[in-house]
Amino acid sequence: MTTYLFPDNTILCNFACVDRLDLLEVTLNGRGRWTEAVAYEASRSAVHLPALACLNANGWLGEPIEIDDPDDAHKIESIRRVVFGGDDLFPLKHLGEAQSCYVIKNWTELTGSWWISDDRESLRYAHFQGITTRETLDIMTMAVGNGDVEAKDGFTLMQKMKSHGRHLRMPCSWQDLGG
Repeated sequence: MTTYLFPDNTILCNFACVDRLDLLEVTLNGRGRWTEAVAYEASRSAVHLPALACLNANGWLGEPIEIDDPDDAHKIESIRRVVFGGDDLFPLKHLGEAQSCYVIKNWTELTGSWWISDDRESLRYAHFQGITTRETLDIMTMAVGNGDVEAKDGFTLMQKMKSHGRHLRMPCSWQDLGG
């Protein structure tokens, strides 16, 4: 069974703000997936980060996973509200996290997939659900380990992400990325 990697919009934005979605694509190695809510979030974020506009066309995250079953949709809405504090005023807020964590946990074909986010609350919830979690720092470490980027360059990219106002856990030095 394939282990899929589900980045949330924050991860996509982190790599887009430094014009390195290509690095994320290579690191996910054909295993990237996303839900319809995350795809929609990314399309909205493309207003500020134009590099995100090509994600759907490039197809390396696959077709956005649609939630058609009313029972699944009801359970996802419950997670969105109860776990993440979503409400009626903002019906899409936290929907990407809820959809992604739900399908990873409950759809047999996605069992064992990872949730990739820098959002502390969604990481806590996913971890509690037994879902493997990773952050931008972990993805950059994987990229270094795979030889896709030098450790010093990975560290510089993360510093640039931080300077763009991205909220992420930072390595103390480039050596922490495996250099």
